Amino acid sequence: MGEHYYSQHPQAASHRRTVTVQLRSQAFTFVTDAGVFSKKGVDFGSELLIEAFREPVIPGKILDMGCGYGPIGIALSKSFPERPVMMADINERAAELAEENVRVNRVRARVCRSHLFEQIDGRFAAIVTNPPIRAGKKIVYRIFSEGYDFLESKGELWTVIQKKQGAPSALKALQSIFGTVDVVVKKKGYFVFCAKKD
Repeated sequence: MGEHYYSQHPQAASHRRTVTVQLRSQAFTFVTDAGVFSKKGVDFGSELLIEAFREPVIPGKILDMGCGYGPIGIALSKSFPERPVMMADINERAAELAEENVRVNRVRARVCRSHLFEQIDGRFAAIVTNPPIRAGKKIVYRIFSEGYDFLESKGELWTVIQKKQGAPSALKALQSIFGTVDVVVKKKGYFVFCAKKD
């Protein structure tokens, strides 16, 4: 079985590159590498999720679960500098890149090496995730169900999933956990969902 971007210790030979992108009307520079998700640049799904995200109505922290090299968490940290942002990933190379990209983009965000929520503590006003679809539905749905437990009351879980990669069944799973789920954006086969905790 080949290595995936959700491997803890990527074995792919390092091949660093720098990409620049506009997100939420601001310029960002990201260092990427082999062995991480979307190494050639910010993928369409993440970009759609970043642009669709709305600041939670409740105070509190934001968690980027499965942050990769950090575009989602860093863009949201830049947009909402008063909110603490935590970024988490199991992939050690991705986490190192995320830490570097936090410095490069001069945001205040903390990166945590964690398999799902194992090393996460506290509760969050919002959890944002472009989940690792290739890791399988079991992992993706664990992010949904465990994410619910890590949200404040009235907190929100935001996620993006392609229709062909299971968006309709993901919507049903979210509805069974949260009850209220909004389809915030549909574009080019991608769905952005916002699931609200009562």
